[in-house]
Amino acid sequence: MALTKISMISKLCEDVKLDRKKASESVEKIIEVIKSALASDGEVLISGFGKFSVNQKHSRKGRNPATSEDLILPARKVVVFKYSGKLRDRMNGDKG
Repeated sequence: MALTKISMISKLCEDVKLDRKKASESVEKIIEVIKSALASDGEVLISGFGKFSVNQKHSRKGRNPATSEDLILPARKVVVFKYSGKLRDRMNGDKG
């Protein structure tokens, strides 16, 4: 099951004892800060969790699978995530 914004807000309400409005504002603000940093080609490093960064993809040849038509896919930016060693260890059973 995916963790959604609503479930994050609910978890903040329970664990940190924030009221729903403050928890919602906090989650929205954190997401906005991350989006702003990435939109300006920055990186977001969260210690013990990982790093979000923007990579540039070059244009390339592609094919429409429905029509088999060749086409050129335009250059684009993509967000990538590299997890930290601590997160990797935790996912693999260590409680670090």
